[in-house]
Amino acid sequence: MWISSGDHELTENIVHLVLAKIPDQSGKLIPGTRGISLFIVPKKMVDCKGQLTGERNDVALAGLNHKLGWRGTTNTLLNFGEGKFKPGGQSGAVGYLVGKPGEGLRCMFHMMNKARIGVGTAAAMLGLAGYYASLDYALNRLQGRPLGTTGKDVAQPQVRIIEHADVKRMLLAQKAYCEGALALELYCARLVDEEMTGDATSADEARLLLEVLLPIAKSWPSEWCLEANSLAIQIHGGYGYTRDFPVEQYWRDNRLNMIHEGTHGIQAADLLGRKILMEDAKGWLLLQSRMRTTCARAKQHPHLVKHANALEQTIAQVDAAAQAAWATGHPQEALVNAVPFMQAFGHMVIAWLWLDIATNNIAVQAINMPPAAYFYAYELPKIAAWLQAVQQREMTCANMREEDF
Repeated sequence: MWISSGDHELTENIVHLVLAKIPDQSGKLIPGTRGISLFIVPKKMVDCKGQLTGERNDVALAGLNHKLGWRGTTNTLLNFGEGKFKPGGQSGAVGYLVGKPGEGLRCMFHMMNKARIGVGTAAAMLGLAGYYASLDYALNRLQGRPLGTTGKDVAQPQVRIIEHADVKRMLLAQKAYCEGALALELYCARLVDEEMTGDATSADEARLLLEVLLPIAKSWPSEWCLEANSLAIQIHGGYGYTRDFPVEQYWRDNRLNMIHEGTHGIQAADLLGRKILMEDAKGWLLLQSRMRTTCARAKQHPHLVKHANALEQTIAQVDAAAQAAWATGHPQEALVNAVPFMQAFGHMVIAWLWLDIATNNIAVQAINMPPAAYFYAYELPKIAAWLQAVQQREMTCANMREEDF
């Protein structure tokens, strides 16, 4: 189910990577993920030289999913081995084992971790597309007149909507979200390179940082660049809700990114339930060290001291919340508010990246970067509200009875 481009007529063959269980030596299926293996399953059979044989494998299209967005690609339900085709005269679809039996998930996550960076990047790009579209609209759309101490002078010409403070607020939010998300993905991409090519110490540090940051790399842009697309629609007004302008499609397409390659809730549980704790919190402690180093450098510039102090305080708040969440050692109590924790954690990371950008960009050291200033003024304060539920191990949601809904 949900196989993008799972069946189409654009290429002469389609090759599927399929997770499936195979019996052990006793003929029984191994319970849990240890029994999952990975297979290559082609739609059309090939010979040892990779040439098509003209024979169909038993992979059949069972239906198309009609999606909210991404309407330019097919999305399919596939049946394997239903008997529609008999490769080699035998029943069942033919698959070729990748790696060793039972190592399917390990192989898949080798791909999945990079895919999550790709999902976050796609979310950032869709968000930026909406930002540039709404910026262009705001620069050209005339609406309203400036207000003075005596009110509105109707004799004055109308102003472009970018001159209204609330429109500037929405544009700044989009810019802060989307460019911050892009900085996050580029940083994670650099860590991937360092893990593969750096010396032993650098490679291990890159691995640890990636473990902690990957849930954020996938989840944060998918949530907040979607919000940027929503703001793009808002700036366009009624036109944004029509197909006359592209922003409605950007929102529809971006809505997928909170769902696929691991939903928001799964990323949050992974972050607070595993990544923060793994290897005695080495990755989380390393990230804290990197962020505090940026704070120390930022304090060398008077206009950034306030931001550096705010970030240091936020780091301490997030660390205290993580410890409070696990104070009882009970996973259900710790993870019931995993999503608010992830939202706070992600905002902390983006605030760090904006401070790092401001600190390193010599051209703007003398001024307060508008997106960074917006993020620290309007976004960073949200963290305290999210963390309150985490620290108190608020059980309202967990304790709701079905009949209460």
